[in-house]
Amino acid sequence: MGIVIRDALVILPQKEADAAGRHTIYIDKDVIAGIDEMPEGFAEDTVIDGRDRLVIPGLVNAHTHTYMSLMRNCADDLSFMDWLFNTIDPIEGRLEPEDAYWSSLLGQMEMIRSGTTTFSDMQMHIHQTTKAARESGMRAVISRGLVGDAYNREDSRLSEALEEMEDGNDCSRLTFLLGPHAPYTCSQDYLRMVADVAKEKGLGVHIHLSESVAECENMRRDHGCTPIEYARDAGLFEVPAIAAHCVQVDENDIRILADHHVSVVTNPASNMKLGNGFAPVSEMLDAGINVCLGTDGAASNNNQNMFREMGLLALIHKGTHKSPQCVSAGEVFRAATISGARALGINSGVIEKGKKADLAILRTDVPSMMPVNNPLAALSYSADGSEVDTVIIDGQIVMQNRELKTIDEERVYYEIRRRCERLGLGNL
Repeated sequence: MGIVIRDALVILPQKEADAAGRHTIYIDKDVIAGIDEMPEGFAEDTVIDGRDRLVIPGLVNAHTHTYMSLMRNCADDLSFMDWLFNTIDPIEGRLEPEDAYWSSLLGQMEMIRSGTTTFSDMQMHIHQTTKAARESGMRAVISRGLVGDAYNREDSRLSEALEEMEDGNDCSRLTFLLGPHAPYTCSQDYLRMVADVAKEKGLGVHIHLSESVAECENMRRDHGCTPIEYARDAGLFEVPAIAAHCVQVDENDIRILADHHVSVVTNPASNMKLGNGFAPVSEMLDAGINVCLGTDGAASNNNQNMFREMGLLALIHKGTHKSPQCVSAGEVFRAATISGARALGINSGVIEKGKKADLAILRTDVPSMMPVNNPLAALSYSADGSEVDTVIIDGQIVMQNRELKTIDEERVYYEIRRRCERLGLGNL
C-alpha cells in the first residue's frame, strides 16, 4: 500500500534542533520510503492532502497500564499507598481477563485519538493487551508485571510472561520486556533472577523506581539504600533498563542512572495527582539520561493523552526551577517521540527515510493551532490532542478524519459499561 502525504507541514530532525517545513512524504508498506523524492517503482494508492496539516512522528507513551482504563475516576485524592494497596489492588483482584481486554482497547482508542502510535504497557493479564493491540493496529511493548521474594526460575508469573512472548512472535508490532513491578514488591533475589533471565533471553526490563517518599523512606529503613541502588545491586541495570517515575532521586541516583544508561520515563500528571512530587527532569537531561514521557495508567492519571503530559512537562519544571528556559518545547517533543522509541528499541520516533511509518497528522486550521508561528511550541503549549485528524501505524491508516478504522467504538463503550456495572464501578 503506497500512501502519499502531499505538501504538508512536517517536523524533521536537524542536527541542532527539530524544524518544520513543507514536505511530501511517501510511505511504502510499513516504512517511510521517501521525503520529497518519489521512490523508484512507487505505487500511489492513497493521497492525503497536506494543506492545513502538521505531520509529526507518532507519540510514544513509554509507561502505562491500559488494563486500568476501567478504573478511571474511581480512586482519587488518596495518598499513594492508600491508592495502591487499599483501592486499586482490590479492584485488580476482581478483574477477569476479558475485562482487561476491553479496558486495554478503551485505552488504545484514547491513545490513537490523541496521536500516540506506540505504548509500553505493564499488565497483569497475559494475552489481553497483546490481543487488543493486534486488533487496534497499535505498536505495543508489553511487560507482564512480576512480583516475588525468591530466586525461582519456575515462578508462575515469569513463565506466563515468557509464554506471552511466544504468542506475540508472529506480529512485528509487538515486542516484549520483563516487568518486575518495584523494589517494594520484589526482593533483591527476585530482581536478580529477573536480570539473569533477561540476559539469557536478550531482553530489557521495565520497572517502577523511586516513585514516592514512603517508598524511599521504607527502603532506607529496611535496606539502607535507595530503590535505585537496590535495583543496581540486584544486577537489573546490566541489561537495557527502563525506570518509570524516578521522582524521589538524589544526585547519586542520577549518576547511577546515567552511568548505567538507564532510560527514565517521567509521568507528570500521575506523579502530581498522587502527591509524589516532580521528577528532576532538567537535572537528568543535564546528566545525559535518556528521558522519555508516559501517561501511567488511567487509575492514577485519569487519561491517556500524551499532549496533556507534554504540556505539563513543558510547564511544571519552568515553575519549580523559576526558569522559562528549563525543559524546552524541543526537549519535550523529543521525550515524547525519539527518546521513547530509543528506550523501547523501536525504529520510529522521527520522520526519516527508512524509519517505520508511525505518524500523526494534526489539523492546523483550528483555533488552538492558529496561527502556527512555531509548530514545536504549538505541540507543547497549544495542542490538546483533539487536533489529531489522521494516524498511521506501521504504514496502515488506523484513524482518518477522526474516524477509527480498526476499533468498533460503540462495542467498546457497551462492554465497558457492562463490566463496570459488574465490578461496582461508575455511574453509567
